[in-house]
Amino acid sequence: MDEQIESFLLYISRKNTGSEKTDYNYRIDLTRFKNFCIEHQINSFEKVERKHVLQYLSMLKSGYLGNQPLSNTSLSRALSALRSFYKYLNNYYEIESYPLAKIKNPSAGKRLPEFLSVDQMEELLESIDTDEGFGLRNRAILEMMYACGLRVAEVVDLRLSKIDFDNQIAIVHGKGDKERMVPFYTAAKEAVMKYINCQRDILLKGKKSDILFVNNRGQALSTRSIQLMLDEIVKKTNLHMKVHPHMIRHSFATHLLDNGADLRIVQELLGHENLSTTQIYTHVTLDRLKDTISQSHPRSLNKD
Repeated sequence: MDEQIESFLLYISRKNTGSEKTDYNYRIDLTRFKNFCIEHQINSFEKVERKHVLQYLSMLKSGYLGNQPLSNTSLSRALSALRSFYKYLNNYYEIESYPLAKIKNPSAGKRLPEFLSVDQMEELLESIDTDEGFGLRNRAILEMMYACGLRVAEVVDLRLSKIDFDNQIAIVHGKGDKERMVPFYTAAKEAVMKYINCQRDILLKGKKSDILFVNNRGQALSTRSIQLMLDEIVKKTNLHMKVHPHMIRHSFATHLLDNGADLRIVQELLGHENLSTTQIYTHVTLDRLKDTISQSHPRSLNKD
């Protein structure tokens, strides 16, 4: 069973776009399912029946497995992992059983993206001291993330050769090996140019690299290092909240729509394949408009 899991994980790591988080989640989900099988005297994935999967999901939902109840979103992810795994077993291990037939994902409630206000975003950017440490690089990273609505994996993969400073356009390598062109504002250009002129060569230590943002060994940054960088920046602000890199992308989209940007243009800038993915940001802006009406309109106010 362990061999089949490891074989599958190697398969998806080669097939997917290199998402460490996806690989990690698959490993957690499948290892947990394997342990469930062993505890129920099932010594082969081929012997798993539909009733076993339903029991497993029930135990996850209640928190009996994993020590805490799972949300519908997490349950759907666990089901997705099992579906992919069994399809792999069907194709490559000649296992005929498919115990997930007719098992539907639980309905997930609408989860709105977290984002920073314009003032909070400004505070985050202005809190970076560019006169010390990696300040110039970190300011440039944050400016480009906010200017282009970048995923964290996209910012660490930015290439110097793909930046057109004259026209202020970045060619971004996104999900599914797709590239898109995203313009960036002048302040971002100035921050990146200052980093290149004053700090990048020092970090490279004589090495040659097309990676735009590098660490103190002259190598590409990891996605984890971006989170750690952001944690340190937040500590210097009055933002009493956890800020994750994707919030910068959410803020980019929300602020554009708040200021009248066309939804399809925002879709293109974000690199979303489907418009429905982008439309979640319209829920954010509409909810904020509704809050304003309920709190400010005289007919909405409660009267004693």
